[in-house]
Amino acid sequence: MSSAVLQSSTRGRATTESVAVLVCLLALWWLASHLQWVSKVFLPTPEATLESLVQGLSTGELAGFTWDTVVRMLLGWLLASAIGTALGALIGASATARTWIAPTLEFLRPLPASAVMPLAISLFGLSGGMVLSVVAFGAMWPVLLATVHGLASVHVRLREVATALQLSRTAFVFKIGLPNALPDILAGMRLSMTVSLIVAVVGEMIASQSGLGQAILLAARSFRASELFAGIVLLGAIGFVSNALLALLEHQFLKWQRTG
Repeated sequence: MSSAVLQSSTRGRATTESVAVLVCLLALWWLASHLQWVSKVFLPTPEATLESLVQGLSTGELAGFTWDTVVRMLLGWLLASAIGTALGALIGASATARTWIAPTLEFLRPLPASAVMPLAISLFGLSGGMVLSVVAFGAMWPVLLATVHGLASVHVRLREVATALQLSRTAFVFKIGLPNALPDILAGMRLSMTVSLIVAVVGEMIASQSGLGQAILLAARSFRASELFAGIVLLGAIGFVSNALLALLEHQFLKWQRTG
C-alpha cells in the first residue's frame, strides 16, 4: 500500500472517529437537557440553542458580535505573528542571543495574558486597543518560540554553506533560516490563532467591548442559557474553521517538503 493511500485512509478514519465523538456529545447533551439531569436554567436543549442561534443571526445582532470578535482575533493574530517571527528570527539566528535571552523568555512565557491586563488597562484604558495589545502579547509566544526553535535547528552543513558563501546574518535568516524554520513557524501560528480567540473573548468580557465575549457574559448574567450556548457554539465554529483554514494553508506551503 502506498504512503499516499495509507495517509488518506488514516485521515478518513480520524474524521469518522471525530464525527462519532461529536454525535455522542450531542446525544448526551440532548438526554441531559430533556431528562433534566441539569436544570434548563443552566443547560438548554439543543433545539432551544439552535433557535437562539438562528434568531440571533437573522436579526444581525449575533452576526455583528461574531464579526467584531473575528476581526479582533485576526488583528491580534497578525500582529503577534509578525512580532513573534521577527523577534524569533533575531534571537534564533544567534547562539549568543539565545544564551543571553533564553532565561528572560522562560520568565515571561508562563505569564498568562490575563496577568498583563492591569498593565494594559493602565496604558490604554478599557478600550479596543487594550484588548488588541493583550491578544498580541498572549498569541505572540507560540510563534516566537517556534521561530527560535526552527532557526536554532538549522542543519550544521547549511550553516557551513552560509559561511562558505559569506552570507550576512540577514541573508542567512531570509535565504536559509526562515525557509527551514517554516514548518515550526506555521505550527506556532496555528496554536497562536487559538490563543488569539481565547484572549479576545476574555478581553471583550473584561473591557466591555462589542463581541461574542460580551454577548456571552450578558447572557450568563441574565440567565439566558440558550443565548449563552449559542455564543459558545459560534466560538467553537470560529475555532474549527480558522484551524482548518490554517491547516490547509500549511499543507500548501509545505508541499515542497513532501515533493522535494
